[in-house]
This record gives sequence, structure tokens and C-alpha cells, in this order.
Amino acid sequence: MQPRRKTRQIAVGDERTGVVRIGGDAPVSVQTMTSGFTHDIDACVAEINRLAAAGADIVRVAVPEKKDTAALPEILAQTSVPIVADVHFHYRRALEAVEAGVHKIRLNPGNIADRAQVIEVIRACKAANSGRGIPIRVGVNEGSIIERKDKQKRAAELGAFFGDHKHGALLAIMIAKLEEYLDIFYEQDFTDICISAKSMDATIAIDAYTEISQRFDHPLHLGVTHAGPVETGRIRSVAALGALLAGGVGDTIRISYASDPVHEVEDGLELLWSLGLRDRKGAELIACPTCGRIQVDLLTLTQRVRTTLAEHIDVPMKVAVMGCVVNGPGEAEGADVAVFAGDRKGIIYVQGERVATVPEAEILDRLLAECRAFQDRVHAGDARLGEKNVNIVPPDPEGELGSGWAKIAAARLTVEGE
Repeated sequence: MQPRRKTRQIAVGDERTGVVRIGGDAPVSVQTMTSGFTHDIDACVAEINRLAAAGADIVRVAVPEKKDTAALPEILAQTSVPIVADVHFHYRRALEAVEAGVHKIRLNPGNIADRAQVIEVIRACKAANSGRGIPIRVGVNEGSIIERKDKQKRAAELGAFFGDHKHGALLAIMIAKLEEYLDIFYEQDFTDICISAKSMDATIAIDAYTEISQRFDHPLHLGVTHAGPVETGRIRSVAALGALLAGGVGDTIRISYASDPVHEVEDGLELLWSLGLRDRKGAELIACPTCGRIQVDLLTLTQRVRTTLAEHIDVPMKVAVMGCVVNGPGEAEGADVAVFAGDRKGIIYVQGERVATVPEAEILDRLLAECRAFQDRVHAGDARLGEKNVNIVPPDPEGELGSGWAKIAAARLTVEGE
């Protein structure tokens, strides 16, 4: 892990929603976007609240039509998370969104390029929020940065795009247009800016954000656009965002899926937790992979443990679910609460101390009971996460769980004797 790149800081939100800071020394935040129509107020509010409950720090809504911006005041009054208005094609939607009280605007240089219109939006954002202003995200995404209206210009740019070095030519276009666009902001003395440079290609996204991070000190909004369904988009997104974040690049993220955006929030948080960039909320579940040594229905058990812990545990305890005596003792020693199984039974440990051996059918209930009891001790100050009391010695498999060390040793001696 590299140290976080130093950036300016912007603030998104107000006293009612709370203020999310992006950049500087602020934690990396998680964003997502609603999937329904913004003008459908009840559905939009319900979705925003559901995303906020899942852990989203900021939620973006699309405002392609005037009826969408007209719905914003009612939506803002019923939600408690900062809202970003996603503006495409018509700058007046941005002005209307600012007037409605949104907390941030997203502009795309590929779609709103008229200088006078951009200046009008900048001035509106600068004067908003009782003169404190609201920030603007400038998104130079691959999908919209190539010129599409002027066919000759587009042909020339596409020729460069497919030239000697695809990435190099595209990066040149993205950076040149970004610099040209930002000049308008600088001339208006407006620096409350966040930058994104998304691509559907993970390697292009890595290159683009890396190059931009070396040229600008504005906070960066990381993402892979058009990533696909959860099953494949998860890998594509984490490949790019994980590499960038580990390299110290990135201040806020959105993982994008063609699916329920709750998954975007969940996976975004898990990525930040895994890299130590956010404090984990709830249990961290460790489970061994499938193999021929497993002696219980580990896949079903693991899923049931995961959903049960999500409902009942709020402290970031480490919980291990292991299927045999090979890796089980080591994981049990490193976890706060653990179970490892064999011969349709499970041995449960709490911070390295064996507390129970139960039949397979009782593993889930007893494991949850131990997790709850340990959580209560943590809340009361009687236990601390990550501590262990004893060193675990693997059980003799000849007894409760296996075929016996003596038999294994005898077989080994026989082979060596031959």
C-alpha cells in the first residue's frame, strides 16, 4: 500500500444530511446511482434510502428532463444522504438542480462544451448554498469524450485512438479535453472540482487515473464504466480500483453494475475494508475454499452464517468457518470466533479458547450465540477484538474428527521402508 496522494478537499452535503468530505485526509467515500426515474418521487426516495441504509455515502440521480429536476425538492426533503445531479446534454438541468438544492453537480465535457453555458453553471454553483458553493464533478469518460457531432473531427480523433498506441492516444485526448475544460473553471476562480476518467477497460482506467493524478491535485472519483453484470463486473471493477487505491490514487469510488445498485455499495465498502481504507462495520467472515477434506455442508453453512451475521452483528469481529482440521486450527487462532468441522461435527472457539463441540445441525445456532455473547463483552469493555487467550493445538483426528495420527504415521513409515 502506497501513501494516499495529497489532494484538495471538497465538501458534499449540508447540515441536514451531514457533510461528506472528499480528498485531503478524508476517508475514501462510496457512491452509487439510482436505477429508476427521478421524476417518480416515491420510488426514487425509497431507492435512495435503501442505498443509504446499505452504506452509501453519496447517491447520484439522473436529471435528463425538466420533470426530473422539478422532483428534486421533494426528494431532497425526504432523504438524508448528499445527492448529486447527473447532468447530460442540457446545461439548464444543472441550473434547475442547483436551484432545487442538490449538493453536487456532475458535468460531462463531451456533452456540455459550450463555454458560456459552462460558465453559467459554474457561477450558479459558486453562489449556491448561501454563498458557500457546491462542487462539480468533471467526468471525461471514454464513452463520451470522443467527438460525435462533428463527423470530420470525430474521424480524426478515432484515427488517433486507433493509432500506434491505443492507450496513449486516448489518454492524450482525455487529458487535453480535461485541461481545456478546467481552464474555464480556473478563469472563474472555481476549484471545488472532482475529476473522473472512467473506461470500460480496466487497464485504460488505471492508466488514465494514474496520469491525471500526476497532473492535477483535485480529488479523483474512481470507476470502471459499463462494467457489466455483477458476476463479471465485480472482477473488472476491483482489478482497476484495487490497483489504483493500493497505489495511493483515489478519493471516492463507484463500482458500477448492470444490477441492483445495493451490490455496488456492498462491494465498494468491502474493497475499502479489505485495503484498510475504511473501518469495517459488522463481522468479517473468513471461510475456506472447497476441497475433498470437507466433512460438512460448508457452502450452505457459510452462506447462512454470512446472512445471519449481517443481521445480528455490528462490531468488526473476525469470524472463521472452516471445513476440516487442516486449516481450521490456524484460522480459529487468528479469528475472534471460529468453527472448524469434521465428521459432521463442529468445534467452536472464541479468541483461541475451545468453548463447544456440537453436531452439524447445531453449528449455526451455537456459532451465532457465541458471536452475540462476544459482541456483548466487546460493547461492555470486557473483551477486545483481535486478542487471543491460548494457542490452539490441533485435535487428534483419531478421536472426534478423523482417522488417527498413528495410522497416518504408520502408513508413512511403511512407504519410506519400501
